[in-house]
Amino acid sequence: MSERPSIENSENHPGILVARGDWTLAHADTMLALVERAPESAADIDGRDITRLDSAGALMLSRYAVKVGLGLATVEVQPQYEPLTKTVQAICENRPRIRRKDYGFRDMLARMGFAAEDVTREVLALVGFLGLTLKTTLAVMLKPSRIRVTPTVHHMEQVGLDAVPLVMLLSFMVGAVIAFLGATVLRDFGAEIFVVELVGIAFLREFAVLLTAILLAGRTASAFTAQIGAMQTGEEIDAIRTLGLDPIELLVLPRLFALLIMLPLLTFLAMVSGIVGGMAVSIGSLDMTAEMFITRLHDTMSVQHFWVGISKAPIFAVVIALIGCLEGFQTQGTAQSVGERTTSAVVQTISLVILIDAFAALFFLEMDW
Repeated sequence: MSERPSIENSENHPGILVARGDWTLAHADTMLALVERAPESAADIDGRDITRLDSAGALMLSRYAVKVGLGLATVEVQPQYEPLTKTVQAICENRPRIRRKDYGFRDMLARMGFAAEDVTREVLALVGFLGLTLKTTLAVMLKPSRIRVTPTVHHMEQVGLDAVPLVMLLSFMVGAVIAFLGATVLRDFGAEIFVVELVGIAFLREFAVLLTAILLAGRTASAFTAQIGAMQTGEEIDAIRTLGLDPIELLVLPRLFALLIMLPLLTFLAMVSGIVGGMAVSIGSLDMTAEMFITRLHDTMSVQHFWVGISKAPIFAVVIALIGCLEGFQTQGTAQSVGERTTSAVVQTISLVILIDAFAALFFLEMDW
């Protein structure tokens, strides 16, 4: 017959509590009432008279012991119940301490070291992926029949044609802004005519290719990472390897070839749009005709500026394609990893594009090109 649980003071030893009865889930209400009426302190709890004990009873006994300033380890129970009480004690009373983040100098150095290690690892992975891609490209070029024309044309449409309106619109607006700022400053010196050289040189050498590369870094690199990352999550890339196919040849090279073809073309359209934007502002604000603007541009601009700008487009195309595909292959297999790698691809691509453009500008300046 079931006996209700109880805790009473020992008759022989004041301060020691004696637990009796069935400490089971069936008497949960009684156990809760005992815990609520528990005294502030006790010397010990004797549980040897407990006739039945389950996990719910052990949990309530642990709460009771903690409330009176003891722990379940001090409660002596029958031998068959000791494993249960030890397990409940390990779960309820020995909670792991949450380590607070330290913002000290040593921890700052440690975080900087880990960040430097991560950057080094990413750079080495990118260099290795570049070598693997070049090796696969050479093997494909030796057998042109292995070039996948249909996926390449498909990615050319996604990367190039679909991006034309955005690239031309933004280039037009940036060209107009540069012309407006230049006219505002040069008007004080009576040199508004030099707005033509300002817009021409800026877009032929720097802004056209840089704007196009940054737009494609945010638009295309993220798309490549998300596409390949989703395939990695669905184990489709493992299936490709199982079929004896090369994922680099199947997934990377069509995207790389598409960017190598379309980025220079988009850069050329950006150059034209930026110059047209500058011409629109010159016509509207400087009382300059379109014929005057084009004649001035033809007389003062050298074709060298065009080649300097367009020569950077293939380099940026390789950077965008490789980082986008590499981050997709590095996806761990979860939706969160896909998002993290997509963000990483955009940040890395934009940062590297700007760095390469800065070094290229210094190089061409020193070479007087």
